[in-house]
Amino acid sequence: CLSKEFSSTSSATTLGTITSRVTRNGGAIIEKDLPNHEDLAGDQRMVDDIFDETYQEKEGPKPPMRYVWRNIILMSLLHLGALIGLMLIPSAKIQTLAWGILCFVLSALGITAGSHRLWSHRSYKATLPLRIFLTIVNSMAFQNDIYEWVRDHRVHHKFSETDADPHNAMRGFFFSHIGWLLVRKHPDVIEKGQKLDLSDIKADKVVMFQRRYYKPSVVLLCFVMPTLVPWYFWDESIIISFFIPAILRYAVGLNATWLVNSAAHMFGNRPYDQSINPRENPLVSLGALGEGFHNYHHTFPYDYSTSEYGWRFNMTTAFIDLMCLLGLASDRKRVSKEVILARKMRTGDGSHKSG
Repeated sequence: CLSKEFSSTSSATTLGTITSRVTRNGGAIIEKDLPNHEDLAGDQRMVDDIFDETYQEKEGPKPPMRYVWRNIILMSLLHLGALIGLMLIPSAKIQTLAWGILCFVLSALGITAGSHRLWSHRSYKATLPLRIFLTIVNSMAFQNDIYEWVRDHRVHHKFSETDADPHNAMRGFFFSHIGWLLVRKHPDVIEKGQKLDLSDIKADKVVMFQRRYYKPSVVLLCFVMPTLVPWYFWDESIIISFFIPAILRYAVGLNATWLVNSAAHMFGNRPYDQSINPRENPLVSLGALGEGFHNYHHTFPYDYSTSEYGWRFNMTTAFIDLMCLLGLASDRKRVSKEVILARKMRTGDGSHKSG
């Protein structure tokens, strides 16, 4: 079960660092620790998630904000239902609460290990059985189908904190958390998303099968199945079965993911690159199964662990390592300690010196 380490020297098994980018804090040029593009024959289009320094926001007034009332109403009803679920917790059986937690973890892995680290960033490879499993639990998470999730996430990395970023944190906490889903996308988000090369995603038959049957898969896996299991197997109330393992679990899962877009772009330190907005936020990592080490992730988006600390606050990394041990995953991409330390010293905010 092998993993690739990227260091500052290039060889048959090690990738070099050749790319640079322009930061937005005074236009300074900062060397970026990225894989040597010439060595990426097996990892084509891997740079699609690297910040595009050539993008310029259009001058003049911003386009008017157009509300999506269907989403506003549905999200309001969902969070109202989640409050009802919270009030029902004291009445629920312990098996139901455990089932709700299990559904949360499984659905979260569908996002973190699936649409994020596997399909968006290609940071490791998965066999067909694992891809099928991750697709199933991804539908349980109900955060758009994998194809659409990958498209928006690659645009987010490529145009982070600009008008072309779907959940641009410069527009405030509420917008980057949930508001971006309640309004029409900025025209630049649509334009840049249409220009991305998503041929690797289109070539994955599992992903495209999910996209074709996404709506019925969501109804079955996100709502029906989590509700019926407690009701059928241990005679839980159908009301409790619906509002806790289905509605409350779904709402908590959404907000855990959204905190990566909002809190992890606003609160925390920046030990790897102080010129970018994403931060290190351990609390977000706890809720999002390891996705809160965000300054590291935006500095080294191709690292399968999204962190230099392995399993610490990072259940997704432990899951991928387990899958690799079982022969279901392989080719984990990792950044060498030498490159990480050099990057901290060169562009970090100095916070690494205190721990």
